[in-house]
Amino acid sequence: MASDSESSPVGKDFPYAERYGVLRAIPEEGLERAAILSQIAEMARGEDAFWETGKCSGTMYRGDLDHYEFLAECFAPFAHVNALQRDMCPSATRFEGEIIAMALDLMHAAAVAGHHPADEPCGSVTGGGTDSIVTALLAYRNSARSERGIEVPNIVLPRTAHPAFHKGCHMFGIEVVNAPVGADITKVDVDFVADNIDDNTIAVVGSAGNYPYGTIDPIDQLAEIAEQRGVGLHVDGCLGGFILPWGEELGYDVPIFDFRLPGVTTISADTHKYGYGFKGTSTLLFRSKELRKHQYFLMTDWPGGKYFSPGLAGSRSGGLLAATWASMASLGRNGYREIARQIFETAFAMQEIVRGHRELRILGDPTFCFSFNSDEFDIYHVNDFMRQRGWRFNGQQYPNAIHMCVTGPQTQPGVVEAFASDLAEAVGYAKDPPSPEPFSGAVYGGVPGGPTPEADDFIRDVMVGLLDKMQSVP
Repeated sequence: MASDSESSPVGKDFPYAERYGVLRAIPEEGLERAAILSQIAEMARGEDAFWETGKCSGTMYRGDLDHYEFLAECFAPFAHVNALQRDMCPSATRFEGEIIAMALDLMHAAAVAGHHPADEPCGSVTGGGTDSIVTALLAYRNSARSERGIEVPNIVLPRTAHPAFHKGCHMFGIEVVNAPVGADITKVDVDFVADNIDDNTIAVVGSAGNYPYGTIDPIDQLAEIAEQRGVGLHVDGCLGGFILPWGEELGYDVPIFDFRLPGVTTISADTHKYGYGFKGTSTLLFRSKELRKHQYFLMTDWPGGKYFSPGLAGSRSGGLLAATWASMASLGRNGYREIARQIFETAFAMQEIVRGHRELRILGDPTFCFSFNSDEFDIYHVNDFMRQRGWRFNGQQYPNAIHMCVTGPQTQPGVVEAFASDLAEAVGYAKDPPSPEPFSGAVYGGVPGGPTPEADDFIRDVMVGLLDKMQSVP
């Protein structure tokens, strides 16, 4: 939710309707280009002002307008190009191939030659984290169907894993075996995973790190189980894939989660998060080309010609490939490492501030992204107060908690100090709130005591209404 300032458009449903009017049909006469550019610039300035404060969790990972302007310059010459048509735009092959090569290097793909010498690591650039996840599921399903004859596939999925896995399983007819968390409530129960792999299991999943808590599942143990049982292991590094490796190089306690582990067969890592590219790109990396080919779609008898595409998308803008490549190439290892150092230092400083309040508790052993709750009051009272001070946290439920995903904007001078001051007041507010029920708890916090069918139906109706509103005009 946004700042309460009347001048801020953030958090309002239709903030521009009165200012600019509403297009309910294609205008008979087009708007002047100068007017369009003016409106776009004005909207962007107003919305950027919210996250530039450094009080917004996640979302804007680099948070550097100069960086974004540079990427826009790289995007523009290829914005109109269709990356599907490589005969016309061989540049896309350079950009995509080098993005994949750089990502494979970051994930230590060279180690595959030591433990699976017959495999050739490879990858794809996708349209985002969800695209990478569902594409991996498609490849696992098709591979298991073709090579093992599995018609009713399942995956063993941590409860903390991203909902995109459930979306992909729904799309592709894969059953989900929900694995509970272990004693610390933030990481998957490895024994459950081992006990619930059966003849129809095509893959298990681990997160590095998971979105709710920022913690890393025991990937080494999952990899050993997957290797022994002959199933795939997908490591979801969509959130942490492009920052945790730098944390390891900087000497932080980051466990190995990549292709150095023999059981890891695929990794997703988002270039549009800590890769600092524009939104709309991610990488999906494979231990072998034999698995990747099962994500391809081929049609040889279509009247329009022979059709083939590497993933779910058909047409893609070459501009996104150019901008993503430019981000990775321009920052270099030293640039990424220095940004990571600032983010890790900031994240740990903020965690120490949380630990300084006996009423608050950090969940698990996080690094750049951390979640906290309280045994003394509903943490959403803290969330309510912090929202009044312009902070935008992300919410968890069962148990209620809030998290801060630290990115570039939080590393600005004064942000950590503001967090300390505002949080101290928020704890006092939460001890004696103006009403028993927090305002934000009804939206993000779930139902005390756990979900019920009645509550779930109500919440689903609310969510559908919100999605409807996002795609409508006033």
